[in-house]
Amino acid sequence: MTKLTKTICTAVALFLVTFVSAQEEEKETPPAGGTPKDFTLPAKNTFGLDNGLQATLIPFGSVPKSTITVIVRSGNLNEGDQTWLADLSADFFLEGTTSRSAEDVARAAATMGGEINVSVGPDQTTISADVLAEFTPDMVALLADVVRNPAFPEAELERLKRDRLRQLSVAQTQPQQMAVAAFRKALYGDHPYGRVLADEAQLSAFTLDDARNFYNNNFGAQRTQVYVAGVFDSDATRTSIESAFGDWQKGPDVLINIPKPATGKVVVDVVDRPGASQSNLLLGLPTVAPGSADWIPLQITNSLLGGSFSSRITSNIREDKGYTYSPFSLISARYRDATWAQSAAVTTDVTGPALKEIMYEIDNLQSNPPPAEELDGIKNYAAGIFVLQNSTRSGIINVLNTLDLQELPDTYLSNYVSNVFAITPEQVSEIAQTYLREEDMTLVVIGDRSKISEQVAPYIGDEEE
Repeated sequence: MTKLTKTICTAVALFLVTFVSAQEEEKETPPAGGTPKDFTLPAKNTFGLDNGLQATLIPFGSVPKSTITVIVRSGNLNEGDQTWLADLSADFFLEGTTSRSAEDVARAAATMGGEINVSVGPDQTTISADVLAEFTPDMVALLADVVRNPAFPEAELERLKRDRLRQLSVAQTQPQQMAVAAFRKALYGDHPYGRVLADEAQLSAFTLDDARNFYNNNFGAQRTQVYVAGVFDSDATRTSIESAFGDWQKGPDVLINIPKPATGKVVVDVVDRPGASQSNLLLGLPTVAPGSADWIPLQITNSLLGGSFSSRITSNIREDKGYTYSPFSLISARYRDATWAQSAAVTTDVTGPALKEIMYEIDNLQSNPPPAEELDGIKNYAAGIFVLQNSTRSGIINVLNTLDLQELPDTYLSNYVSNVFAITPEQVSEIAQTYLREEDMTLVVIGDRSKISEQVAPYIGDEEE
């Protein structure tokens, strides 16, 4: 290498070092974020029919598609002790109507560029479809036929029950499902919210009359809300709703059955899985429900503690200790009811230490308000997620349905971001003290009893057999 070449190489190296250093320095000082803006709810048109059905139309976006969702206030709550009967009954919605076969229904939906989906939750049954904009009124009519006139073909009963039995069989082998079932049973007892997994014998014995009677006793216009969001002809869509649903029978009143979850510490025995390499932990308790003044602060507290990837519990037992891969906490809500729970699948030999660290993080947050910088990061995250969740047709429908189910005003949405940013570090600690009381928590552990009983004994007290 010549002297000139060496000189050139040195100069280039110095330039690159200087350039990279400048780039790194620039990355370390990103520009400040903009001022957070409140969420603006798209203009909506809500109207009712004489039979009690409610409808909400939300023109939204520019993509020439729409989402039509029919939500009936009937779900697992309405089953009583016939667990999963609501699910079995709803399975028949995709098996044809009194005037269309299952193939005819599927073909009609596909011709419109869509597919019909049905789901059952604790309080509601949802029937929905995405379609090309010009077919919106036609899909309204098709969904009305599906919801109003299910055929309940007897030839499909055994197949649908077998599908549900397979689903049950799989759920009974999944530790997380087992933990949720035990947790909910401990809190809600014989209330339908406490019945997560069906009984195999009972499910096998369900008849066509059981499914049909459940439908007849729980479906009707005054329990139903129709939502349409996206690009569509508003006048034609409203006319279709009025025509397709206007002569539907009023049906039963909405069932109100608000649970009274167990209070104080509920002892839950370890559910034994001999030879399990992991323990599945579920720790939590009832909290305030949506509509409470503390609901949004509780959501932020949850995000900071365990409900986001950068949360304290996740950083502790995942990043720092390596006890688990994907711990998370969440607040699950039903009608005027909610629970907070922390979940984690941890290596068997660190079951006790993982619980210790979870409790430490809860205690620490209760005793010490979080630094403002940490809380600001969580608030930015929560506000961003909120806006993203409401930026799609289905997202808009979901949030409006939440307002309707929980009887919340529109200002819950329009003021959400500003309410998030008004939360203080001291308020987060107060929320943790008030609602995340260790002495009232229920603990479920699914794992190898012989290896974890001593580890979890300090947290569950006297075991129930």
